[in-house]
Order: sequence, then structure tokens, then C-alpha cells
Amino acid sequence: MADPDAPQTNKAFVPLENNPEVMTHLVRQLGLSPSLGFTDVWSIDSPDLIAFVPRPSHALLLVFPVSSTHETARRTEDAPLPTYSGSGPGEPVMWFKQTIRNACGLIGLLHAVSNGEPRRHITAGSDLDTLLREAEGLEPVRRADLLYESKALESAHADAAQLGDTAAPQAESEVDLHFVAFVKGQDGRLWELDGQRKGPLERGVLGVDEDALSDKALDLGVRRFLEIEKRSGNPDLRFSLLSLGEVFE
Repeated sequence: MADPDAPQTNKAFVPLENNPEVMTHLVRQLGLSPSLGFTDVWSIDSPDLIAFVPRPSHALLLVFPVSSTHETARRTEDAPLPTYSGSGPGEPVMWFKQTIRNACGLIGLLHAVSNGEPRRHITAGSDLDTLLREAEGLEPVRRADLLYESKALESAHADAAQLGDTAAPQAESEVDLHFVAFVKGQDGRLWELDGQRKGPLERGVLGVDEDALSDKALDLGVRRFLEIEKRSGNPDLRFSLLSLGEVFE
């Protein structure tokens, strides 16, 4: 999408295809354990289809078409909120501000693997481990600068962007899709994480036995999100959803 909060003079990445193989390749290349990967979620209402998704689900990656109604709803909710300034080991959830254009897929992936249980599955000494250790103590603006300047991140992203089923668009292309992550944090709370917001958004508390794909999490996260889009008058409610969990290959 044309990132409304990232200056047009900022560098741009080739948009990622919403494809579990592409996303899994990228996070593993950066340093996530092969025991975790992304899986398509074909329905948020059919128990039979949800049953095909490996559980527990640690995070969901929602992709949807951006509209003027979405931007209005986003800015309306953000307006009274303070600008997030959290950092350090006491931070309830690690959040990344997006300053690279067309990088919302990458930011969503980082949100999914940087929090909760997936953080324990990052290989020590890997590019991802090094990046997150450096990022943890930084406030959001400096943390965004760290991502912006990371050659390892840029290289891994460029490699993954060429792996989709369709021809990759140019980095400067105007793309109307956006990624948002819903993550069960280490604190048991469900967080909506979007690099174009003012900061992380807590959506509710989940039980010990409730994962990111549980009925309660879906009500607090994806279903709530889509209902707001519907009430806002968005005529295009197409979306796709990936789940991050254990995979057996």
C-alpha cells in the first residue's frame, strides 16, 4: 500500500506475497527455528477448517485491502492515544514502527516472531537474534532506524520477495494490501501490532489454554477488526490469514 505515515522519500521494499511458504522461508532465513512456520487459515468460522491449522497458534497475520474507511477508522482510534515510547526488558510486547515503504509484511512477521512463545525459538547468534537484542533497549524511533539500516534484514527480504507464486511487483509500486499481526504475548494478552499505528494495541486477556486462533482471540482480534471495517462502510472485506505455529515437514 502507499504507506500514509512513511515519507515518500524513504526507501521501499518489494512487497511480500501473502504466502505461507514465502513467510516461513523469510523468518527461518533470519533465524527462526525450523520447528515453527506459517500455515494458511481458510476460515475463522468453520471448526472443521480451523482444525487443519497446527495448534497452538502463537500469532495471526491478517492481510486486507486498505480503503479510505479503514484509514479513517485507524486515525480516529489513534487520535486520543499517546505515542508509544516503550523499550527494554519490561516492555509488555515488542513493537516496531514502520518507516520502510511497502514493508508492512516484514513488520508483521517481526511482530509475530518477536513476542510470546516464538521468541524462545530464535536461534542464538542468528541475524534475527542479534537484531532483536539490539532493538530491545531502543525506543521506537531508534528501533525503526535499526530496521531501516539493517543490511541482513534487507537482503533476506529481497530474497524472499522473489519466491511467490506471482511475479513480484516493483519496490516503488502502489500496493493496496496491508498486514496486521495479532499476537498472544508472554503476558497472556492479545495484542494488535501494526507498524502504522501509534503503538501496540492491547485487545484483551486470553486464558492459559486459549491461543491466537481460539474463539475468544478471534472475537477480540480478527473478527472485531473485520466488523469495524464492515460498520465503517468498507465494501471490500476480502482478507487472508496466516497462523504461526508448529509445523511438521
